[in-house]
Amino acid sequence: MPFSRTAVLTWVGRVATAASVLVLLAVGFFYLESALFQRASNREFDRVRAAAARSQAKSQSIPVRLERDRITDRIIPASLVPGEGLGRIQIPALHLSAIVLEGVGAETLRRAVGHVPRSALLGQPGNTVLAGHRDTFFRSLRNIQPGDLITLQTAQASFDYRVQTTSIVDPDDVAVLDATASDTLTLVTCYPFYFIGPAPRRFIVRAERSSPR
Repeated sequence: MPFSRTAVLTWVGRVATAASVLVLLAVGFFYLESALFQRASNREFDRVRAAAARSQAKSQSIPVRLERDRITDRIIPASLVPGEGLGRIQIPALHLSAIVLEGVGAETLRRAVGHVPRSALLGQPGNTVLAGHRDTFFRSLRNIQPGDLITLQTAQASFDYRVQTTSIVDPDDVAVLDATASDTLTLVTCYPFYFIGPAPRRFIVRAERSSPR
C-alpha cells in the first residue's frame, strides 16, 4: 500500500528531529569534554607553576628546545609531541584563559588552543603562532582591540604582549606564520565568526612582546 503524503512528511520530520537531537548531543559532548579537560589541565598547570615558584625558577633558566633545519641550515624550535602541554594563554579584557597544547590537529583544537609546529615556543624569540576555533576558545577574539594585554604563561615564567593589529586574510596567506625579528605573538582563527560551515577566511591578531617580567 503506497504511503500518503502526510505519512511521508511525518516520517521525514521525525528523522530530521532525531538527526538534530544527535547533532546537539554530539556538540554538547565536545563542549563538556573540552571544559573537563581545561579544568583538570589548569589545576595541574597551577600546581606545576607553584612548585616552580617555590624552587625560585628564573625565566632565563627555561631550556630552549632547538634544532637545525636540514634544508635551510637555520636554527628552529625543536619538534614537540602533538598534544604536549606547553602553557596557558590569558587575555583579561576578553575573560579568555585556555591551556595551550602542541599541534593543530582536530583533537588538540577541540580541547585547547594549539601551538603551530615550528613556530617559536611560548615566550621565546621570534613569531609564536597559536590557533583556536572561532566557536570555542577564540570566539571572543572578535572583540579584541589594539593595546589589549595578552599573557603567555609557562611553568616557569609569564610573558606579556600588547595587541598591535588585527587583519583578515585568505587561508593560503601563510605569511602570517613567517619568522619575525621581534618577539611576536600571532593568533589565528577562522572568519567570519558566525559563518555556518567551514569559514572561508582567517582572522589574525598580531601582538608584540612587552618588557619581560
